[in-house]
Amino acid sequence: MGFVVPPDAYGRFMGRYADPLAEVFATFAEVGADARVLDVGCGPGALTAHVLSRGAAVTAIDPSPPFVDAIHQRFPDVDVRRGTAEELPYDADEFTHALAQLVVHFMTDPVRGITQMARVTRPEGIVAACVWDGPTGALAPFWDAVHVLDPDAQDEALLSGAHRGHLTELFETAGLRNVIEEPITVDVVHPTFEEWWEPYTFGVGPAGEYVTTLDAGARTELETVARGRLGDGPFTVSATAWAARGTV
Repeated sequence: MGFVVPPDAYGRFMGRYADPLAEVFATFAEVGADARVLDVGCGPGALTAHVLSRGAAVTAIDPSPPFVDAIHQRFPDVDVRRGTAEELPYDADEFTHALAQLVVHFMTDPVRGITQMARVTRPEGIVAACVWDGPTGALAPFWDAVHVLDPDAQDEALLSGAHRGHLTELFETAGLRNVIEEPITVDVVHPTFEEWWEPYTFGVGPAGEYVTTLDAGARTELETVARGRLGDGPFTVSATAWAARGTV
């Protein structure tokens, strides 16, 4: 789903939000320097980088070959593998924390993925995940503009975890205890409209794939509507995610 892309393209598209989100999410997940963390769906490494900065040990996994290669190059000492949340290639009880940042909504089977995360986490360890809120997440301004022109376009608001309570339901179904779910928010300043818009043309994720389906005229029309709503810049996108953590 639009994630076998150059890491730089992903970084310009989502890294601008994922990097600051990683700090807030790691705090929510109670990651300390003594933690041993599994970063599930690590992407090019936003969360991995922040967890390492806290002094914790990190193991990472992602299904995208370019992202796995990027982690190898960026963090040569990190054990990073290609794989999915639903089939984690680790023994039981290996980690103190299993974290999934902006991943659950793209899992083929979210309950199985979270169950696997719990399996590889030690008793009393923490499983945590965060997902952009549908109406107020990082991609909401884009989809709001899309819906002006294409009201029936399927956005990312219906994906797993994208509304209050969805993550809690998934976590509890996966057998986790003491589940807490809270909104976490990051504010990202975009200096110009072009800086905000261009990464949507890179084909990353559902939003990028939507843009690639448009002909030149429709793409220009969408860009014009978005500019009319956001302005030429600078402007700030306040991006809210739902975050949940539970105990094994």
